[in-house]
Amino acid sequence: MSDRDSDRARPGTRVPDAVRGPDADPVPDTAAPSASAAHAAREAVLAPFDTRIADLVALYEDLHRHPELGFQETRTAAEAARRLTGGGYDVTTGIAGTGVTGVLRNGPGPVVLLRADMDALPVTERTGLDYASTVPGRMHACGHDVHVTCLLGAADLLAAGRAHWSGTLVVLFQPAEEVGSGARAMLDAGLYSERLVPVPDVVLAQHVAPFGAGLIAYCSGAAMAAADSLEITFHGTGGHGSRPETTVDPILMAASFVQRVQSVVAREVASREQVVITVGSFKAGDSANVIPDRAVVRLSVRSFDESVRSRVLAAVDRIARAEADASGADRAPETEILDSFPVTYNDPLTLRKVNESFTELFGRQRLFAYDPASGSEDAGLLATAADAPLYYWWLGGWDPQEFHTALAAGRLAQDIPSNHSPRFAPVVRPTLTMGVQALATAALNRLEAPDIA
Repeated sequence: MSDRDSDRARPGTRVPDAVRGPDADPVPDTAAPSASAAHAAREAVLAPFDTRIADLVALYEDLHRHPELGFQETRTAAEAARRLTGGGYDVTTGIAGTGVTGVLRNGPGPVVLLRADMDALPVTERTGLDYASTVPGRMHACGHDVHVTCLLGAADLLAAGRAHWSGTLVVLFQPAEEVGSGARAMLDAGLYSERLVPVPDVVLAQHVAPFGAGLIAYCSGAAMAAADSLEITFHGTGGHGSRPETTVDPILMAASFVQRVQSVVAREVASREQVVITVGSFKAGDSANVIPDRAVVRLSVRSFDESVRSRVLAAVDRIARAEADASGADRAPETEILDSFPVTYNDPLTLRKVNESFTELFGRQRLFAYDPASGSEDAGLLATAADAPLYYWWLGGWDPQEFHTALAAGRLAQDIPSNHSPRFAPVVRPTLTMGVQALATAALNRLEAPDIA
């Protein structure tokens, strides 16, 4: 989950009863027995998990110790490729630099794509973990090491249990989600157009989050916001601080813009339309006695509707130009788009069908609905480019007792570190257990039963 402004959005505002007690947290490592063919297939695929968990824990701790930034995930990508090759996947590496895909063709049926992001963040770790980052100023502060581990675990189980499903499985390890470039870069590199992988019929993904481990949260429809990060350069005329009348002050121009742009949400957006505008950077000048010739403002715009998004971005541009005109600037402001994320939209039908399998495996008390979050993701691009439905869910990762204690005290924001925090530290179990099982179960739900005739 990406957010260059670091104002991390927690999924949801409603806390269900399932979250409230520590007795709701343990997750069995295997599914309960079932008489149906679908249940039996799932049980058979998940059955070897107990023999894999020690290796997955070691893998997770190794990935956490060695975080890599976007488009630099060479070590992580190599390990993913090695494991997929050993599992019989048709592996392609180097897509958009560090992207990796594995394809397992297993008879007729739909093409199911499972995605994990790989990149870390430029954050100095303060978790105190025995397996803390060994790279100064780098940390898996958003849990992408969890995502990689869980997808490799699910890929292993699904490959070993291929007798119990039919179709084509695509596993995709994506670089640079945090800067909003990885999915687009893989698509631009011909992910589908050059048939590096078959076009998927459905895209599935998950993200670890700071609520109790052993729970899954979901949101139907628009689940995460579109986000546009902009850099606006205001041009003035510099001069001596003692003679401001000879200048056009870009600091005053940009400061007026910073205040005025908040009126877009307050006066141009309906109350039912969710929009957030955040100015996160303002840079101008080097001396107290010199009026500079330019000021640079960086801001983010978040929205959940494309028409609202277009209208708000146009308003931001209009206000920037108007402030320059009002100041008498001889040059219009210049706007650069730094990164852009689409709305993450969960297909309601796919969500419902996969959640049926989640409920059968984990129990209804493990699932809860959340409100749309203002954080952003680029996994939806993989679905949009394929004209396929997406289901993207949240995986609880925090110590259940700590979460329960903070919840009871009304101190979630103070005591439970969010994604991108230097103290973000998901518990290993049951987070990995549930993450592997959720991905494998979701894939089996969308794949077909084998033809035994």
